[in-house]
Order: sequence, then structure tokens, then C-alpha cells
Amino acid sequence: MGFNEKESAMFARTALLLGTPAMEKISSARVIVFGIGGVGSWCVESLVRSGIKHLTLVDADVVSESNVNRQLMATSMNVGRIKVDVMRKRLLEINPDADITARNDVYTAETADSFDLDSYDYVIDCIDSLKDKMTLILNASASSACFFSSMGSALKIDPGKIKVAEFWKVRGCPLGSMLRKRLRQRGTLPAKDFLCVYDEEVLPNKGQAPSPEEDPGLFKKAQVNGTLSHITGIFGLTLAGLVIQDIVK
Repeated sequence: MGFNEKESAMFARTALLLGTPAMEKISSARVIVFGIGGVGSWCVESLVRSGIKHLTLVDADVVSESNVNRQLMATSMNVGRIKVDVMRKRLLEINPDADITARNDVYTAETADSFDLDSYDYVIDCIDSLKDKMTLILNASASSACFFSSMGSALKIDPGKIKVAEFWKVRGCPLGSMLRKRLRQRGTLPAKDFLCVYDEEVLPNKGQAPSPEEDPGLFKKAQVNGTLSHITGIFGLTLAGLVIQDIVK
């Protein structure tokens, strides 16, 4: 694989830090990211800017007004457009020679068989839905891919409290606790350990969410909580960092 002359110039400073052998591994790594929202959008941009060339984006939503406060590709001009298509266009503007696949789809128990997780080196979970997240955790942890997951990034303001821990050691995160509880209830546990990005801070919502008429897309979720871009961004950048660190190691 490797980089062409143009890409070598793009990633010269990355290569200066990591070295040529690591850059060769980065250029050949295959990564799939589920959920291209407040966390996933920042993750995939960082991956491409770090030299990842083979990347699959999976998300079934369109850009809405309520995405603009935290999602990298969400601008006023992109409202109503398919998220993965907008994100793919942006990533190809960064590196036109990257191999970016956009799947306007959702990962569920019903669609899981259409994704060959074993064909990827890294699977990254940025899914909001509890049920679908459980399905991905079980399937990805049973695959040959290295798996990383984002826990809840809403209701937080202090970036200094963002941490990384193995799934069973995540503390203070309501999403992490609920996932562990549901998995135990089902009697089906992840096949291997995996690292998660999480944050123990949980603040209350102080404002009132828009009505369904004002933003119908906001109400696809079971629960709507406040979010900030510097938190979701750091979650996503940390996930990308875990991939690069693993490759370098």
C-alpha cells in the first residue's frame, strides 16, 4: 500500500513523529466506524488526517439543525443532506486518494449479517441506540478486529474528566452501567475485553428541548440530552488516538 508522493507530503509531519514503518501500517489499516454524529464525525476526520486510507462510514441519518452544535460536517448548508455522503465528501477533500465507503445504513440485529466485521482491522462504535450498541459490542468483540467503543458523551462540560478504560472498569457512566446490566441479564457477554472512552460527569439538563415540529429529527432518540462540541469532539479524537496508538504499538 503506502502513500503516493502527494500523500507523503501531506503526512510528512506525522511520519516525522511515528516513522516510516508505522505509516505503512496506518496506510494499509482498514477501519469501520458506526455512527457519524457528534463523536464519530470527529473520529473519522482525525483518522484520515492521521493517514488512514481505507475507511467505511455507517450512519442512516441526515444532517439536522440540532446537529450543528457538535457534528463536524453539520453546517447550515448541509441540513437535510445524508450524513455519510457529506462526511465522505469532506474526507476526500482532505485526501482525494483515500478509499472512503459511505453506507447510509444502521447497524441492528437485522442488518448485522450484511457487515463483514472480520474484514476490518478496527471497528469503532459511536452508536447512540442502546439495543443496537449491544448488538455491535457482542458481534465486534467476537470478530478478529480490534474494537473500541464510545460511552455516553452528553450532559458533560469538563474535558479534563474524559477517560479511557476497559468496558467492565468504566465507572460513573449511566450508559456503561446500563449496557453491563442488560448484557448480564441476557447472559451473553462480550467475547473479549475492549477499551471505551467515557466520562463520569453527569449534569442535569437546564433548558427545554425543541418541539417535534421544530426539529423532527431530534425525536428519533428515546431520550434527548444536552451536548457540547468540545466534549463530543474529544471523545471522537480519543477514539482515533486509540487506533493510531494500537497501530504504532
